[in-house]
Amino acid sequence: MTGNLLKQLGVSKKPFVSLHSYSSSNKIEELIERLRQGEHLVLASDAGTPGISDPGYALVSRARAEGIAIEVIPGPAAFLAALSGSGLPINQFVYLGFLPLKKGRQTALKEIHDETRTVVLYESVHRIKKLLAELAEALNDQPARPVVIARELTKMHEEFIRTTVQELASASEYLTEKGEFVLVIGPQV
Repeated sequence: MTGNLLKQLGVSKKPFVSLHSYSSSNKIEELIERLRQGEHLVLASDAGTPGISDPGYALVSRARAEGIAIEVIPGPAAFLAALSGSGLPINQFVYLGFLPLKKGRQTALKEIHDETRTVVLYESVHRIKKLLAELAEALNDQPARPVVIARELTKMHEEFIRTTVQELASASEYLTEKGEFVLVIGPQV
């Protein structure tokens, strides 16, 4: 997506450097060195605002520590779009990003259970059904608690599914398993 945008703007001849969560720390050091040398770099993401559940924060943090100026032009952020379109209270919320895959996951689910504010979290297409089942179990004593499952936000196939904890299992059955997901869990009812 970023490549197509740059191509349409006529600036696609600049080299792309990928930065992933599994990229070595050497990659960040190389980019910092380029910035020290006076180059201008753009941090872009095909999946929303860079730095939001994205390894871009490590580059920004390192640049800030070096005293390198950063200019921010925010783009669409899936969690903000999900909150705005959820219809749930958003005057106070807690953003959790992706839950831990193993260690700490049960603790995170317990914290969601006890949270009195709206909770927002991300999940991948490969793990969404598992997370919905885990939430249904962890929140089973709060059956009327509202849940919004948002998919492909700010994109062509954007979808919002409004449900409750009690209905998570059935919502999971008719879920389109494509794209990235944002879950918005309302306060306890």
